[in-house]
Amino acid sequence: MLPFLPFLVLLLAGVILMALRFIQLRRALLRARAGEATFRLLAEHGRDAAFLLDATTLELLYISPAAQRLSGYDLPALQSHAARLAADVPARLQRWRDGDASRATLLREVELPHADGHPLALEIHSTIVPAAAGRGVSVVGSVRDVTAEQAQAAEREKEHKRFASMLSHEFRTPLATIDGAVQRLVSTSTDADEATRKRYVKIQTAVDRLLAMIDDYLSPERMAAIGRERAAAGIAPLALLQQAAAGVPASHTVQLQLDEDLPATLRCDVPGMALCLKILLENAVKFSPPGSAITLAGRRVPEGGVELCVRDAGPGLPEAELAHLFDKGFRGIHAAGHPGAGLGLYMARAVVEVHGGTLHGHNLPAGGAVFRIWLPVPVQTRKSLASAEGNRDNSLT
Repeated sequence: MLPFLPFLVLLLAGVILMALRFIQLRRALLRARAGEATFRLLAEHGRDAAFLLDATTLELLYISPAAQRLSGYDLPALQSHAARLAADVPARLQRWRDGDASRATLLREVELPHADGHPLALEIHSTIVPAAAGRGVSVVGSVRDVTAEQAQAAEREKEHKRFASMLSHEFRTPLATIDGAVQRLVSTSTDADEATRKRYVKIQTAVDRLLAMIDDYLSPERMAAIGRERAAAGIAPLALLQQAAAGVPASHTVQLQLDEDLPATLRCDVPGMALCLKILLENAVKFSPPGSAITLAGRRVPEGGVELCVRDAGPGLPEAELAHLFDKGFRGIHAAGHPGAGLGLYMARAVVEVHGGTLHGHNLPAGGAVFRIWLPVPVQTRKSLASAEGNRDNSLT
């Protein structure tokens, strides 16, 4: 018996080791099944449809009930549509196997008719996942209904175009009247002196410039592009504010206050930001007494970015109107007797928001109002700038 004792010990140890491994595998299997059950539970109660697709055969291995609720189709019909929508998967799988990792995850939008006939816009997010133990490759993902979102985006674009057409018409009508009157004056005033003829030319030039600005900023195409694209451009903050200050009439003085650590270049659509500042300065001139000072300030703010401010010495903003300042067509109590259509601040905020910034207006404790533009800037672009004025006190409170 003694010669067999080591053998028996080794055999017993092997059996114990196999039993431990079996227990570990069983626990792993139970965890996997619990995870699968949790996934199915989440998938079956989610609003988006979850799916599992065989990447080779394009067979639906699993699809959550949300797909039937979303599309109105039964499982066989969903299988047919899934195979059609996944027609690009074999080519995508081959590129993935060839090392193109960019094809592992894909997000795309497709159209699918609902069972009742109305169109569905679907956002499909899918990922290629190798199965365990070399059992093939699957595609897992989710399907989301974005029909309502697309309809809202289309309606917003139509509204932008309608608004741009209306605004363009409102500006062009008085300009056409002015242009016609000047042309009549030129043709009938043959005895006018040289100074008068020069004034006529200046008026015609100004009308042409305004019409060109309308084409640049108020065309339906330009308004529809707001928020989607913006040409990369830039200007030094000091130069931007100096150009804006140059347009303030002699009835008011302008004070520039700038931090020394402003960025060398502010990335923005320069004509757009110039238009925004022009609107704010025109309001400051309109609603503050002649001879009073208007302050233009630029500074870095602790939370990041640059803040440009326009401060006036006017009567301030009525508290009841603060929530409506930037509403399209809104005109406050102080606007009575002043020409305008209530579109300036609406346009100014639209320009700022295109740049990812914000525009707010509020009252100052000492009187007057301030409008603050916040724009994001890269933190690495810093350069010292001397203030155009001796006073660099940037406190606007």
